[in-house]
Parts: sequence; structure tokens; C-alpha cells
Amino acid sequence: MINEPFRLHGQVALVTGAGRGMGVGIARMLGQLGAQIAVNDIYPERADETVQALINEGIEAFSACADVTDYTSVRHMVDTILERTGKIDIFVANAGVPTDGMGYCKFLDSTPEDWQKFVNLNMFGLMNCCHAVVPGMKQRGYGRVIVITSESWRAGLPMGIAAYAASKAGAVGFIRHLAAETGRSGITVNALSLGTMNNWDSEAMAKKTCFVPRAGSPEDVGAGVAYFASKEAEWVTGQVLPLNGGSLTA
Repeated sequence: MINEPFRLHGQVALVTGAGRGMGVGIARMLGQLGAQIAVNDIYPERADETVQALINEGIEAFSACADVTDYTSVRHMVDTILERTGKIDIFVANAGVPTDGMGYCKFLDSTPEDWQKFVNLNMFGLMNCCHAVVPGMKQRGYGRVIVITSESWRAGLPMGIAAYAASKAGAVGFIRHLAAETGRSGITVNALSLGTMNNWDSEAMAKKTCFVPRAGSPEDVGAGVAYFASKEAEWVTGQVLPLNGGSLTA
């Protein structure tokens, strides 16, 4: 019997920020491949909406609400998932935009409070979740950690997102070191670096700047995550895959 490739049957995936946008696409793709999905969001109503949509599509899913910037909240969420499922095979760190939005602002016009919200979410939120999830993966000898970052970490832009970009760059540095620490334990740690996505009024820009003349979609992100989550990607770790339609190639 030939095993069907890129299948995730019997696996459990935790996706943060999965109550909307790219997170929904990630959760849907992993669920379509057979994984049971723990849908995280800071807002229970958003998580519940995604869960219901996935269940209606025949995907096994449940809500896992927590504020990822709060370590105690994250520990409680992870413990609750483990009580329910016994394991977390795949962790996708997708939550990346603060609850009050991006707040585009030139750096010299911003304040330390503006910077802190991005660092809290994209650095400490990621580290909180990894600190809670990875020990179980290490104990079982298998795990996939996938971080959603942004091409803003490697391309300067006059958009007023310096603090956001810095936090995403920090996430890239972190995943490389975590990969080095966990690779011999059967765990891979990788990142998807997103270009111009269709979660804002971006199609006109994408048509001008991308070789593939459109903005990226939740389905595009889900497909990239699915590869990193697969058993077939076991020899890929510590890497950053640009998902940008060709807008950056260096």
C-alpha cells in the first residue's frame, strides 16, 4: 500500500490568530489534510466562528482561546489542549497584528508604547507558545513549529511599520536558534515570510510589484504551512520561505 503524501491524519495542530484572515486559511488547509485543529484567538466569538465553519466542512476543530502575550494564559490553553487530545504535533504561530491594528506611524513619530505591542505579540507571544508547546514535542520525538513572519523584516519600506518589521526580524532570529536546539529531537522549526496579502486594499500594489500579479491569499499561506507541517519536510528546518509572488527574489 502506498502512503498518500502530505497527509496529517491523527495529528493535532494549534493555530494562533485563527479567528480570521490568514489564520482561517491555515486552519482549513491543515484540517483538510486530516489534522484536528485547535483554533486560537484572543476573541472567543471569532474562534467559535472559525470552529463552526470548519466543522461544517467536515473538519474536526475546537476553540482554544488565549492571549498569547500572557504566559499564564498560554500555559492554561496548552494544558487544556493536552488534556483533550494528549498531544500537539503542529504549532503555527500566526497571530501577528495587535488588537488595535497596525497603527501605521513613522518611527520618529511613535512612542515606546507603540513599539511594545509589536514586540509583545511577535516576540514574546511566539516565545510563550513555544516554551509551552515544544517540551511535549521533544518528549514524543516529533513536532512541527511554523512561524508566520513578513517580508518587511528584510526589505525597508516607508510605510511606518518599523517596530512591526523589527519584531518580525526578531522572530526569524529566534526560529533559527530554536531549530538548532531541537533538530535532534525530531522537531523542525521554520517560517513563512509573507509579501503583499489580500487582507487589505492591496491588489493594485500587488499587480505592480509581484511577478505573479495578484496579492497572496489565505489559501496560499495554508499551502505553505502544509508543506512545513508534513512528514515529508522532515529535512527542512531553520529556514525562511518567502511567499511573496516574486516581489522580492534576493
